[in-house]
Formats: sequence, C-alpha cells, structure tokens
Amino acid sequence: MDAMRGYRRPVTAARLAEQLGVSERTIYRDIQTLSGLGAPLEGEAGVGYMLKAGFFLPPLMFGADELEALVLGARWVRRQGDEALAAAANNALAKIAAATPKDLRDDMAETSLWVPLGQDQDTASDVHVRPVREAIRYQHRLRMAYQDEHGKPSERVVWPFALAFLEGKRLLAAWCELRMAFRHFRIDRIAEVESLGQRYPARRSDLLKTWRQEQKLQEDY
Repeated sequence: MDAMRGYRRPVTAARLAEQLGVSERTIYRDIQTLSGLGAPLEGEAGVGYMLKAGFFLPPLMFGADELEALVLGARWVRRQGDEALAAAANNALAKIAAATPKDLRDDMAETSLWVPLGQDQDTASDVHVRPVREAIRYQHRLRMAYQDEHGKPSERVVWPFALAFLEGKRLLAAWCELRMAFRHFRIDRIAEVESLGQRYPARRSDLLKTWRQEQKLQEDY
C-alpha cells in the first residue's frame, strides 16, 4: 500500500512486483486483500492500479485471548529458540504493540502467562540452531559432524527440511545422503555444522510431505 502511494498514475502489478521483490501473483493477492479491507483501489489487471488518497489501514485489533496467545507464543520462542529467534520475537511484539491501541498495549504488558526455562533446557547447542534454520529456509545441503547416542562419530551430508523445538531439546529432520533415507538428528549431538551453499535437488515441501506420510503425522504437525 505504501508503494502504491508513491504513484499518481496507475501502476502495473509487474512494476510493483519488481519494486518490492515479490511475484506478480503476490501483488494480485495483496490487492485483493486490500480491496476486502475497504481500500479505494481503481484499475484492473494488465492496465494498472491506483490508490486514492486519504486511505489508511485501521490499527490492529485483537481480542484478549488473541493477545495472550501472541504474547505467550513470543515468550515461548524467547525461551526455546536461538538468540536470533528470541530477538525476532521481541521485535515482532514491539511492532504489534506499536500498531495497537493503548488499552490493548496495556493488556499485552500486563498478561500473566509465562514460559519458565526448563531444568533440562539445552542452551549449549544454540550456536548450531541458526545455521540449521537458515539451511532449511534456503534449502541448502548441510555437512555435519555428528555423534549418535553411543558417542560414535560420523560425518553426514543432509537435506534439512524441518526443525522441531521439543521440551529440552531440538530435533532436525533431514534426508541423509549417507543412509539414503530420512533421519532425525539431535542438535546437541552436532559437533560441527556447515552449509555447503548448494540447494539440494528435492523440493522442501515434497520432502516434508513424504516424511509426514512415513511418520503418519497430521498435516498441522
């Protein structure tokens, strides 16, 4: 919406997509969303769109349960996530608070739901969590020096596609090139990890789907 305010004449979805670094499909979807929120948009696909002056989105509005869910979720991330995720959770809450009316900001500050740090919480492996997360995000192959439950070392090259934050530990789900099968790796048993900077040949969504089927997991797991 802010990008459209910079144009006095209709601007095409292709131009907006190039400016914002997204796909045209995303632009069309966002235009549809803005229209549903009452934004006075004029134009059509292929010709261009223009936003009439004077329109602003209303402040974010949340109910008491929604605010508690957001705050509790962010506090859980601060406890269970790595340093970068914890900072991102703080930033997200700050942005939500900045766009929320004062009475709701007060509710956020005064919520009494907390996430204590578990006695067996693993923090020593935090250094490995971020590179693993980034490899999942960019679908990059990972090289790991790993120890199994008996302390036997091995070197693995894996295709990471999911990371579970369990109580007290983190578990990586990946396709293992050595075993030619899906394997689970505890982050605290990784001695070294390095992104190879190469995209693995499979689609992450396909790996996740096949893994879910093998594990007999629900889609919302």
